[in-house]
Amino acid sequence: MNGHDSHPWQGILKSMGLVFGDIGTSPIYTLTVIFLLIEPTASNVMGILSLLIWTLIILITVEYAWLAMSLSRKGEGGTIVLRELLTPYIRSRTAAAIVSVMTIIGVALLIGDGVITPAISILSAVEGIALIPGFEATAESTLILVAAAIAIGLFAVQQSGAERVAWSFGPIAGLWFLALAVSGIIGILSAPMVTLAVNPYHAARFLLVGGWPAFFLLSSIILVATGGEALYADMGHLGRKPIVNAWYLVFVALVLNYLGQGAFLLTHPDAHFILFELVRSISPLIYVPFLVLSILATVIASQAMISGLFSIVYQGITTRMLPMLRIDYTSAKLRSQIYIGSVNWLLLFAVLAVMFLFQSSARLAAAYGLAVTGTMTITGILLTAILFHRRLIIPGFIGIGVTLVDIAFLVAATSKIPAGAYVVLLIASVPLAVILIYRAGQNRVARSFRPMDLSAFLAMYRDLYREASKIRGTALFFARDTRMIPPYIALTMFTNNIIYEDNIIISIIIPDNPFGVKSGFKRSLAPGLRVFEIEIGYMEVADIKKILQDAGIQEKAIFYGLEEIVTDNIVWKIYAAVKRLAPSFVQFYKLPTDKIHGVLTRMEL
Repeated sequence: MNGHDSHPWQGILKSMGLVFGDIGTSPIYTLTVIFLLIEPTASNVMGILSLLIWTLIILITVEYAWLAMSLSRKGEGGTIVLRELLTPYIRSRTAAAIVSVMTIIGVALLIGDGVITPAISILSAVEGIALIPGFEATAESTLILVAAAIAIGLFAVQQSGAERVAWSFGPIAGLWFLALAVSGIIGILSAPMVTLAVNPYHAARFLLVGGWPAFFLLSSIILVATGGEALYADMGHLGRKPIVNAWYLVFVALVLNYLGQGAFLLTHPDAHFILFELVRSISPLIYVPFLVLSILATVIASQAMISGLFSIVYQGITTRMLPMLRIDYTSAKLRSQIYIGSVNWLLLFAVLAVMFLFQSSARLAAAYGLAVTGTMTITGILLTAILFHRRLIIPGFIGIGVTLVDIAFLVAATSKIPAGAYVVLLIASVPLAVILIYRAGQNRVARSFRPMDLSAFLAMYRDLYREASKIRGTALFFARDTRMIPPYIALTMFTNNIIYEDNIIISIIIPDNPFGVKSGFKRSLAPGLRVFEIEIGYMEVADIKKILQDAGIQEKAIFYGLEEIVTDNIVWKIYAAVKRLAPSFVQFYKLPTDKIHGVLTRMEL
């Protein structure tokens, strides 16, 4: 992060490419979608522009850039981090359960959002092709196929490592925001009165005069802030300062562009694709380059969402919220560059499904916004609770105000459920169900598990070690808590009489901190029996094999426990299927396959 401070512009450009892609592509479709629903009269245009500007100020600047980003754990942000920060203050089990459920719902909604973002961004940019002279008659189905081809290409390159082209994201995003600002300024010149929309009076008047229909229009106004949660979620990668500085520049570019589009709409009330028609009216010569730039910007926005989802899923795995999945590292230098194949292809399938289901960005916008408002409301509640627990009274009351605004948007967004938002809820329900079933299954297995008390284990071990013939070399056994020995270790040693000259119990501990790796021998339990502890932050992508090598451990065999679950209960059957499909602990940490031995324990649930 220090590198960003020595080159402030480098950090700002990088933030533009990695953080602001989603919110930066909102001008392509936001006003277009809103003015399909209401007449572009002068008072409506001023009211909507004012609402857009103040939504960006309250939800992004105040909630995320100021409040949320003042709360971090070792520089890391996001919903899971908020839970970790709030947990030490919670005394009752009920409150702890509520916070856990809110975190799980927040993660599920983010995944639901991750499907809509690439679909609506790419599709809305591709629809601009219909404004190129000679392409006006392009069929909707052709545009969908072009958008689908771009999406397939984007997801296909994930495996080879997106960081190879990531260096270009910042400059392209910088150019995109510059183009938005310049086209906005030129647009404003045709009706300078739109600049008065900065006054919140216009937003308040629009809501008061318009009544309930105006209130429910907030469900489309929220499109202006989609992607705002990325400011906080990506804080660990880039640091707070470059993201906040970049946001102020992005905010100015977005406001100028929305005002320019509003001015263009006042002078061209029949405009449909407002941003694209504004740019074409400036000069037909720049239209195609601008369209190409907009498609590149939507690809960058989608890439940021995919990388963010990989990161969220990885956090979910390490905090034992999600089952283990096969993870590949796409960079030899940076282990934080990860690729999760199962997530990648399921995401692509879902993106293509919603593209073909909704068929246009305007119809997709009817499904978009519910997940965003849900995530923002959860963030608002958690951060306000943390601020009050820390006795930060004024920020706490600001947090309450922001959360009430979030709730208003959430209530308005529920009106979208019949129009298509139910699809996002269905998508989000899949990870939600997996998390809930997996956690319940893990807890049930832990209760059914009959670990051996350490003192009883050591008594039997000492007798066996003294009398049995030992295999030469070192054997590794994995146990979460060395005070309670897992049944598979007792089964291996005492039932199967497999005992090595040197036996090491490896304990991997995931603390509350996102970063840091510590390891070392803790104690010798008995002759030929030692404990080696590895502590890994939940955001850390650690190389267990290398840690063991660096400690001088030359293992001959690695033993680990496997559960065979026998059940008639449908929920536990799903849990058993998830466990079978998930890679084992040793596969997840990529330990040498020629040395591993799985020891099966049959378990009835």
